[in-house]
Amino acid sequence: MTTTFLEARDLVLSRAEPLPSEFVPLLDAVGRVAAADLTTQVDFPRFDNSAMDGWALRAADAPGPVVLPVSGFVPAGSPGTIPVAPGTAVRIMTGAPIPPGADTVVPLEDAEEREGAVHLPRALSAGAHVRHRGADLGAGQVAIRAGTVLGAPEVSFLASAGRLTVPVFRRPRVAILSTGDELVEPGAPLGPGQIHDSNAIAVAAAVREAGGVPVGLGIARDEAEPLRALLTLGLGADVLVTTAGVSMGDRDLVRELLAELGVTPIFFTIEVKPGHPTAFGARGATLVLSLPGNPVSTLMMFEQLVRPALLRMQGHRHVLRPLVSAVLDEQLSHRPGRVTFSRVKLERRNGVLHARSAGKQETSFLRTFLDADGVALLPPGRADAPAGITVPVQLLRPGFAPEHG
Repeated sequence: MTTTFLEARDLVLSRAEPLPSEFVPLLDAVGRVAAADLTTQVDFPRFDNSAMDGWALRAADAPGPVVLPVSGFVPAGSPGTIPVAPGTAVRIMTGAPIPPGADTVVPLEDAEEREGAVHLPRALSAGAHVRHRGADLGAGQVAIRAGTVLGAPEVSFLASAGRLTVPVFRRPRVAILSTGDELVEPGAPLGPGQIHDSNAIAVAAAVREAGGVPVGLGIARDEAEPLRALLTLGLGADVLVTTAGVSMGDRDLVRELLAELGVTPIFFTIEVKPGHPTAFGARGATLVLSLPGNPVSTLMMFEQLVRPALLRMQGHRHVLRPLVSAVLDEQLSHRPGRVTFSRVKLERRNGVLHARSAGKQETSFLRTFLDADGVALLPPGRADAPAGITVPVQLLRPGFAPEHG
């Protein structure tokens, strides 16, 4: 079952439902997505208070330049219940409650206090420098909508409302399994024909960057029973990601074993380069994505399929990388019939974004991924992408967002 790139992405995202919610402490909620509308049970501010250090008084007592006796002092944190008598003022600090009778605050820099009296040089406007109760948010109003990514402002509000925990969508647990007799753990001695397994840690890092919880299953040898046991364990997670073992070789056993374990196949290959031998299936709510074994193909297909799915499962509304248009400064090779993902460097010149190859595009060259600012999506209808045409580019790094006038 071969499918197009856009069809494949839609199929994966259609199965990636938001996970159940959980309550977490405020600081742990940063970067998470609110799973419910969050309202406040109190007014913000909770009482009329001063926005400035200065003097609180009645505006009607200062129709023009006037001198008023200072009868008291209201610091922040005080009850502020002693009334301000007509024709007087009180010293007040920022955040202190406006005392009964007062309706206006004069900032320190706009008047002068001498010998127990404040000298006001001009008429006042009632309500100046007073933060009124409920002016920011009234009790019962929705302050944070479900689906909002929580950051410092949201946490600040929740703390002000006295909340200790917040409901957020659960992070997906992602089981990660590398397959292949040639693989050994990073740091272990290499024998003849062996290589270190970089895919497992790369996928784990990408899962963590996307907000998921990586669960390493280790390396599976190309033997049916040990592989079956690890796949069974991985199917207990929200998502199972395997690398290698889904092609048509004699020892590519993953596809067959997943079918035996009850995974319904949805597609086996995608018309893309790199990443053609990518498979997707599901068993119940568990998503199973089998990625190619070449390091670049693994990361590229994680980027295109797994990352958006993980974000969707965490309640994110925007799950795809930002897309910009760039003019090619050089011809990029392209396989007809497949969407080609070319790693590119970007440069903005005279307000126009330009792209060029970040290096060798073979799937064994990770350095090109290190140097890339984005991924150019070359459509399937061309033999090559000539210099001068405009192509869509997924942004991998900040700094190249579209310019706005």
